[in-house]
Amino acid sequence: MALLSVGCAVAVAADDAPAPKHERVDAVLTARVHADMNFLAADEMRGRGSATRDEHVAALYCASIFEGLGLKPAGDAGSYIQHVPVDMAKMSDRGKQRMAKYEDVPRTETWNAVAILPGSDAKLKDEVILLTAHLDHLGVLKVPVKGDVINNGADDDASGTTAVLNLARTLAVGKPLKRTVVFALFGSEELGGYGNRGFLQHPPVPVAQIVANLEFEMIGRPDAAVPEGTLWLTGFDRSNLGPELAKHGAHLVNDPHPKENFFRRSDNYALAQQGIIAHTVSSFGLHTDYHQVSDELKTIDFTHMTEAIASMEGPVRWLADTEWKPTWNPGGKPEAAAARP
Repeated sequence: MALLSVGCAVAVAADDAPAPKHERVDAVLTARVHADMNFLAADEMRGRGSATRDEHVAALYCASIFEGLGLKPAGDAGSYIQHVPVDMAKMSDRGKQRMAKYEDVPRTETWNAVAILPGSDAKLKDEVILLTAHLDHLGVLKVPVKGDVINNGADDDASGTTAVLNLARTLAVGKPLKRTVVFALFGSEELGGYGNRGFLQHPPVPVAQIVANLEFEMIGRPDAAVPEGTLWLTGFDRSNLGPELAKHGAHLVNDPHPKENFFRRSDNYALAQQGIIAHTVSSFGLHTDYHQVSDELKTIDFTHMTEAIASMEGPVRWLADTEWKPTWNPGGKPEAAAARP
């Protein structure tokens, strides 16, 4: 199943046969995807460890792209960076056990990169579409695995961060959108969601105005459990958002791995607990490089990833321009979260 980027120039043969799959994605998008991934997942980024200097550098990279696009800053003090305190003493036992394997850095703060593309419609500009990913990963191991200590996190989640950056590039040009779009790249998801919690505690827009959230996580490789060229949406049956996006061109299907409970395992869940229709877009096929030093650039299927991003451009633009609002299906809305420190 081939995926088309809205607005791309597509070569068509004289007999109207479709162009080969690899010719269907804009060359500019392809170059940008490679550039973002080559930076974010490089060894020099040391795995973008949660709440480390390397994560901060990743956040600054994303902030610089938002600024270059002319988006409105939505961080602290008129910047694109939102600072979120991290209290290691209050971290869950699961988080402490995970971090024990990695290099020590004073982990006192994490960083979100946040920007706003204001809506243009007098009626709809106060409604918000939120596009997110997490920019951190696990960092540097204390003990090498097969001679490697860097958890590059190419698929998890440089791929999702790259998706949000390129959707920002696409949506920032062309006809102004009716709804406002907020782009948020969260820090310290791997520590337990510090970035998304900080965002919710100090949102750049009222939470009640967020119509829908799409988190992008692990889209760097195809999932053999779904048809070629397809992405899946966590919690697909919980709301009517996925089916409606599919009606408008999104190559989205139900999560084929329900036993993994992925709906609860990404930043979207904290947002969903606040009542926001929030899901994660992914194509994670349960590959064995997950959370391993082998999650490197050489494992990324750039054709799949670039076409996946292109396939979401039109549906996201439709969502930002329509008056339609998603709703929870009966029993789909998760319970509100208990207060956390």
